[in-house]
Amino acid sequence: MDLYEYQAKDLFAAHGVPVLPGRTAETADEAAAVAAELGTAVVVKAQVKTGGRGKAGGVKLAKTPEETKERAEAILGMDIKGHTVHRVLIAAASEIAEEYYFSFLLDRSNRTFLAMCSAEGGMEIEQLAVERPDALARVPVDAIAGVDKAKAAEIVAQGKIPAAVADEAADVIVKLWETFVSEDATLVEVNPLVRDPQDKVIALDGKVTLDENAGFRHPGHADLVDQRTEDPLEAKAKAKDLNYVKLDGEVGIIGNGAGLVMSTLDVVAYAGEKHGGVKPANFLDIGGGASAEVMAAGLDVILGDPAVKSVFVNVFGGITACDAVANGIVEALKILGDAATKPLVVRLDGNNVLEGRRILDEANHPLVTQVDTMDNAADRAAELAAAGV
Repeated sequence: MDLYEYQAKDLFAAHGVPVLPGRTAETADEAAAVAAELGTAVVVKAQVKTGGRGKAGGVKLAKTPEETKERAEAILGMDIKGHTVHRVLIAAASEIAEEYYFSFLLDRSNRTFLAMCSAEGGMEIEQLAVERPDALARVPVDAIAGVDKAKAAEIVAQGKIPAAVADEAADVIVKLWETFVSEDATLVEVNPLVRDPQDKVIALDGKVTLDENAGFRHPGHADLVDQRTEDPLEAKAKAKDLNYVKLDGEVGIIGNGAGLVMSTLDVVAYAGEKHGGVKPANFLDIGGGASAEVMAAGLDVILGDPAVKSVFVNVFGGITACDAVANGIVEALKILGDAATKPLVVRLDGNNVLEGRRILDEANHPLVTQVDTMDNAADRAAELAAAGV
């Protein structure tokens, strides 16, 4: 789960990372009131989960509450890379002597954590990594040893942070590591991490991604979800404990096992090229327990997507045998009743496949078509979706 900047900075503050005072506002009048409370020049910052806010005009300096109101009126409601601005952060402005970059992230390819640090912050880090890779230090972090003051000092030195603020920067990095570990984050990024004229090091911006798989350890993280921007189908699937991701396509996908579902997406995308360019509409892994309730929940979510024109159920029977899956499909269609209106292409294989196919044949549901191979089933589902577009 990606956080807004203000949420990231709230987490930073809770772990002792120095940040500037500020508060969010959802109206221009609220923004002016916050500026009046702060009693200083402020920065009005669009709160959207994407980069490039400054270039899009979503970050503006304001010297008075009246100017803050004008800036907020201009920013609220903006569209920044497809994200609508519903909220602005009004933060105290800071004089900046230098800008640095710092982050902790999960390095999946090397199965470890990685610290990234540079004395050249403020710009797009991807651009710096390409144009001047030597300016960006990449320091592996052992998951057991973690980051103490000595490790933080090593990171600071490799990032070429100036000696005058090296000690304070190391203290901030230790606190950012505490944030990273304590909150079960997969990314903690500060860009820029600034040095002010008094040689104080401050997290001027923040980006945090939390591991949703660790949500059971952090009940408070659920309060960080912005219901206005969450996809309603993904929210519905989450409430039903389904592993679902909405995509931009017309063929609904249900499979058991993440690997099989990923393969199914590829096969459907390939087959769709022959049928007007139809694409997969979602990722949905029902796991090993394809009960009638789970199957019904999955179909309910997928059929609720108006873009879906057909559904491809692709199951390889393992621990859960194909006959149990077939019974789940039959019962799911009974549960859904008139809500089930779109054609289903079913491909069963594996444990007890013949019995599973017999059950579906016997049920003879008008929406269900059985196809015995994955490629042919994908082709049929794409064909049906194209016909329904």
